[in-house]
Amino acid sequence: MLEPVIVKNDKKARWLIAIFSFVVFSAVVIMGRVKLNVHPGFNVHIFAAINAAINSVVALLLVAALIAVKNKKYLLHKRIMLTALALSVIFLVSYITHHLLAGEARFGDINHDGILSDEEKEAVGIKLRLIYYLILSTHIFLAAIILPFILFTAYRGLTAEFSLHKDIARVTWPMWLYVAITGPVVYWMISPYYR
Repeated sequence: MLEPVIVKNDKKARWLIAIFSFVVFSAVVIMGRVKLNVHPGFNVHIFAAINAAINSVVALLLVAALIAVKNKKYLLHKRIMLTALALSVIFLVSYITHHLLAGEARFGDINHDGILSDEEKEAVGIKLRLIYYLILSTHIFLAAIILPFILFTAYRGLTAEFSLHKDIARVTWPMWLYVAITGPVVYWMISPYYR
């Protein structure tokens, strides 16, 4: 097993994780409702494509990290997971940037006017709309609650509390993997409707 990287201080960790999670969640909610009226001179949806790519890589890293830990390659597991965390920070910055510059896209908005008419809804079809909104709603819900789980899991690993790390990872890992996989699916489904 690996040595601790940080000193255990549960009270401080709880406060820092709670504050950081609240700030990130608040920023995403607030920035999701704001659109800057700027035109940077390039297609701002490049950020959405970057987000989908980052999520895809994170999903692969999560699987690779699981394989590494199952094979008792703990240092490799740690490096892979820290890489996944770093990519998630980059994702967050890119996600907020995309929403600030692009605003909201509506699934089925064929003419890209920001208004979803009955004709557009009918053209897309109710089944596809239901599938999209089911995937989107579960993705958003889990993405909204996953951050403190990820941070506590990392904290337990970095303090070398491996039994606690393993216990919380059993909850965190599948949720994080689901979010990482459904992110690119949501992008693939919504990207035709970007303005």
